[in-house]
Amino acid sequence: MITFGRQICGDLEAASTREWLVTDGLGGYAMGTVSGLRTRRYHGLLVVAASGGGARQLGLAALEPVVRIGDRVVRLGTDEWAGGTVDPAGHVHLAEFRLDEGVPCWRWDLGDVVVQREIAMAHGRAAVGVVFTVLRAPRPITLELTPLCTWRDAHGERTAAGDPRVTPAAGGFAFEDAYRVTGPDWRPGGDWYRGVYAREEAARGLNAAEDLWAAGHFTAELEAGGTAEVTAAAGPLDRAVPTAAGLVVAARKRARKVARQAGASDPVGRQLALAADQFVVDTPTGPSAVAGYPWFGEWSRDLMTSFEGLFLSTNRLDDARAVLLRAGATVSEGMLANTADTGTLEYNTADAALWFVHAIGRYAAATGDPDTVNALAGPMREILTRHRDGTRYGIAADPADGLLTQGKPGFALTWMDARVDGRPVTERQGKAVEINALWISALATAGELLGDREFAAAADRAAASFRRRFVRPGGAGLYDVVDGPAGDDPAVRPNQLLAVSLPHAPIRDAAPVEACRPLLTSLGLRSLAASDPAYKGVHRGGPYERDHAYHQGTVWPWLIGPFADAARRTGAEQQSRSEPAGSPPTSSVSDGLLDGLELHLGEWGLGSVSETADGDAPHAATGCPFQAWSVAEVLRVRQSFAAPARG
Repeated sequence: MITFGRQICGDLEAASTREWLVTDGLGGYAMGTVSGLRTRRYHGLLVVAASGGGARQLGLAALEPVVRIGDRVVRLGTDEWAGGTVDPAGHVHLAEFRLDEGVPCWRWDLGDVVVQREIAMAHGRAAVGVVFTVLRAPRPITLELTPLCTWRDAHGERTAAGDPRVTPAAGGFAFEDAYRVTGPDWRPGGDWYRGVYAREEAARGLNAAEDLWAAGHFTAELEAGGTAEVTAAAGPLDRAVPTAAGLVVAARKRARKVARQAGASDPVGRQLALAADQFVVDTPTGPSAVAGYPWFGEWSRDLMTSFEGLFLSTNRLDDARAVLLRAGATVSEGMLANTADTGTLEYNTADAALWFVHAIGRYAAATGDPDTVNALAGPMREILTRHRDGTRYGIAADPADGLLTQGKPGFALTWMDARVDGRPVTERQGKAVEINALWISALATAGELLGDREFAAAADRAAASFRRRFVRPGGAGLYDVVDGPAGDDPAVRPNQLLAVSLPHAPIRDAAPVEACRPLLTSLGLRSLAASDPAYKGVHRGGPYERDHAYHQGTVWPWLIGPFADAARRTGAEQQSRSEPAGSPPTSSVSDGLLDGLELHLGEWGLGSVSETADGDAPHAATGCPFQAWSVAEVLRVRQSFAAPARG
């Protein structure tokens, strides 16, 4: 459970930078802040997703609560307007916020009256329930709830232009035939709330103002112990709407089930299991995962990098098998489809297919399931054969050394994929270090799983070339890219850790770990050494500034996984503790490596791990507040380090 009292809840800055999230298992969500202030255009109570979360529509943006106690009127909402005014400022009455079994809960203390609110979503349906309960009141009170509505792309905004279509429906109303809102005693009305302001969008250099439609209000007369429920649901408008209280009960029950299935035995483990569950989604063709909330959909690179943590570490083995089979069906010219957000499959990564082979290997090791491996033998062979012989974007094995080269002017195919004005910010064309570590590991994995000596021999040859080509003079870590347009790139980046951390890593000494140790922070690893002239210590500003900093020093929490594995495998962690040589490697988790990330669960995206953080201290979080591979790697490392080290 994550809990805050009055000192956080009543501080608008502190409470508005802590965000909560509940999801529907389809890529849709409800999301907001502890204060109740909508700081992002993405915040709302009903955000409806297309398949896989690639496209989302914002529906019900908020419910504005007003409590009437005799002649006294207290507005519990918190809104900011384009002119800079915050009105109402209901956060000053918040006595408590807690995230309990995945359910966010607020408690407003109005003296002799205490009101509570809980929010939960259905699983497998775009529906949200909001339950208000009067915990204390000496006499009946009146609760009025004004639904603020829109229907627009989650990445955009809508301004007042004519009145929207609001039609009465049983227990409430339907908004533009897109979703239905039901609650107590709905009274029709309507007015535009103009200039609703989202401060985080302003900070990101984007339009920050929009208009919302106040669609009448719901009213309930409540005594102590009384409840008022509001439900919003998309889909066929004649479909039965679940009760809000039922959704809250079901959400808590599901949270307990998810934690049990994951075998989580401590509060942090249970919270991480729930966080992982938020990313797993059902699609018409099988299970998958959203890369991050609120703005990412399904991306295969993120899915496969997250695979072990999201699915294997949580014992979702049936889902894991289905994910692999579904992904295998998208292989084309040896590449894995990265995203279908545009409505068509896109093939634009140099690593997603290699991560896919890695995921197959981890699945096989966890399950011993030969049938699934056999079913994926064809896609694996196609991936490795086409990578060897050549596929899109210049991806091919160099006949001279067996290493994998990739790249094409104007494209960014590795995970460091930011581009500005059509040009990669982090130019990595050539033989990138982590791409080749993945290539070697994929060849060796396929050699083992398929009994293919040719793949095994190719892995051995490429590994020998890797050790010859990538080790920097004096053994001070590895080059980031060799044979690039400007030659070999000596930039100190964390990508080299994969050359030590992967199951069939070509490097077995601690030099890359020591080279990357200065990159280490309490929230992950910087993407570039702070001593590099190209280093950017702050990931802030408009799109131009943020994209330039994205992989040029910004901290990435997911990299804690490769660092932890590499340090453990090479014994680098015991060296840092001055233990006698030859001592058995022990878990760096116990040495506090994950302490900062575990504390982070209560700092920003509540119960989850952010996408990125500033490279400079104090490493304020940036990017998506809820990121799949960040959660997955923390979860995986915690679990794997509870087991004996692998050789």
